[in-house]
Amino acid sequence: MDSARAAHIDELVRVSAGVASSRDPIIETSWRRCVADHKLDPTVGREAHILPQERLREHRDAMDEFLRMARFGLEALYRQIAGMGYVLLLTDSKGVTVDFIGDPTFDNHLRRAGLYLGSDWNEGHAGTCAVGTCIATAEALTVHQTDHFDTTHIPLTCTAAPVFDSGGELAAVLDISALHSPEPKISQYLALQMVKAYVHKIETANLYNNYRRDWVVKLSASQEFAEVDPDFVLALDNGGRVIGFNHKAHDLLAENGVSPLGRSFAELFDCEVEDLVRFVRSLPTDQRTLRLRRTGLPLFAQAMPPPALTLPRGHGADHAADAAPLPEPLRAVSGGDPALKAVLTRAAKLVNTRMSLLIHGETGTGKEHLAKALHKASIRRAKPFVAINCAALPENLIESELFGYEPGSFTGATARGKKGLILEADGGTLFLDEIGDMPLASQTRLLRVLAEREVTPIGRTKAVSVDVRVIGATHRDLIELVKAGSFRDDLYFRLNGAVFTVPPLRQRGDLDWLIERLLAERADRDDMPYRLTPAALAALRGHGWPGNVRELVNALDYACAVSDGGSIDLADLPEPVQHSGLFQAWPAPEEIAEGPVAAEEDPATRLRETLRRQHWNVSATARVLGVDRSTVHRQMHRFGIVAPHRVE
Repeated sequence: MDSARAAHIDELVRVSAGVASSRDPIIETSWRRCVADHKLDPTVGREAHILPQERLREHRDAMDEFLRMARFGLEALYRQIAGMGYVLLLTDSKGVTVDFIGDPTFDNHLRRAGLYLGSDWNEGHAGTCAVGTCIATAEALTVHQTDHFDTTHIPLTCTAAPVFDSGGELAAVLDISALHSPEPKISQYLALQMVKAYVHKIETANLYNNYRRDWVVKLSASQEFAEVDPDFVLALDNGGRVIGFNHKAHDLLAENGVSPLGRSFAELFDCEVEDLVRFVRSLPTDQRTLRLRRTGLPLFAQAMPPPALTLPRGHGADHAADAAPLPEPLRAVSGGDPALKAVLTRAAKLVNTRMSLLIHGETGTGKEHLAKALHKASIRRAKPFVAINCAALPENLIESELFGYEPGSFTGATARGKKGLILEADGGTLFLDEIGDMPLASQTRLLRVLAEREVTPIGRTKAVSVDVRVIGATHRDLIELVKAGSFRDDLYFRLNGAVFTVPPLRQRGDLDWLIERLLAERADRDDMPYRLTPAALAALRGHGWPGNVRELVNALDYACAVSDGGSIDLADLPEPVQHSGLFQAWPAPEEIAEGPVAAEEDPATRLRETLRRQHWNVSATARVLGVDRSTVHRQMHRFGIVAPHRVE
């Protein structure tokens, strides 16, 4: 053992035993973690671990859209450092190198050092290194020469920074490394700043890519850079709530470590959501300022509205062209509820892509109904729509049902074999309902189908190509299942090409339309005109509908069956609807005689009653009262009025 290596091992042993050294604290802590937590032996040198192509493909496929976007950042950074002896690595959140740019003339040397595509730099087996320690700490850092835990890595200098996704989760690590470098660690200071700068660019570009159809707000402390290189970028939904951000925006807005995700823009800044149009680009930058409510920090802003949004004249924006009409199958899903219409408008743009979709919503909200509408609106409409309830399939039969089997391939197999549901859906749409309940073993097989677009039936050695559009649905929180280890993260990222959330029935503003439509369908089926008495309609309007649309369908089926001559009265409804205790009979808006508000009716009462009559739909309430939505929101806040579905 040479003296330099022996001295390094001796220092590692002393630091791991608690003796202080001149190293950076983050390096000392990592060394101790390597010994105490990862059980690594400092006297043992380890060769670089390069994943085989098949496993590497799984890691790359799990983040292929992100990789395509991030590649532009890697190439731009490499142009800045070409010829200086550096290589670039982009790893996933586990430390596996999924993209790489380096000088091909040093190929063998780079591969032996682990600076290569497929190399695994997780701290658990590579020891202290830029990528692994960056993952462990979520901080940008340089691990320079003898900072490395493993003695085989001592010649290297590596600088890495974490890349966060638009929800604040670690998505990747960008690393710049060299086989040889000057001895002083300060020589890598510029490399550290460059990596952090390009990580910021990648995070911001990823946000723009993910939220092209939503409000995007760019913020900067510098007037000159507010538009071209903003520090903080947020994405907002139609209600003005934060749905995405770059990491600098997270650090600016997080309070006590709590993410700003889901918070209202108006809670964070001294600006109502409706006033965002004041920040479009046509106004001079110095007139587009706002303040952070918590600290009073002034920021220059630019708001980028969704492409289809029509901005009012007088704000420097032309009227946008009306959005293209929804295809008939999608239009039939909603009666005008704003939240559901926003979902359908976004879904309409994706009906003919091969992208996998994920539909989230409570049980009974109509997730399969939406999936069928997407299928019928697509160019696959003439091909099969195959629905599979993943929670209902017995675990021991899932693979044979999904993938099929050859004749006689196992005990109990039929003599003719079975095609399998995935192959049944070839050319069409495969709907995987309750995907969150699929066992892990079957998830692995399904992942291959999504990645390779091929199926290998049980008992067959050669795969069969399959062309399916996959739509998953679940009422469960898949992110929490991933964290708990019961759902594969790579399968999740394969499925969530786009995520649509179907609102529960109690939050929808088109209940009357849905009731009318369902009764019309039953009237056609039974050749019997059905009509609701005012008491029955009031009960339906006031029920909480914990079972959502499915419960409404069952309630109307029951009512139609027991009604006398097609007239459905309160007594004809199921008892839970009759006696839920949640409804108060109020007339429909069109049944209210117009006239001045009674003198004894105060503004709070009037607003509360109007909201209730409009099923807590703020837009509809604003139209009835003849005011702006922002006025309704302000008055609700002033009078302490909270919608029932918002009460925790």
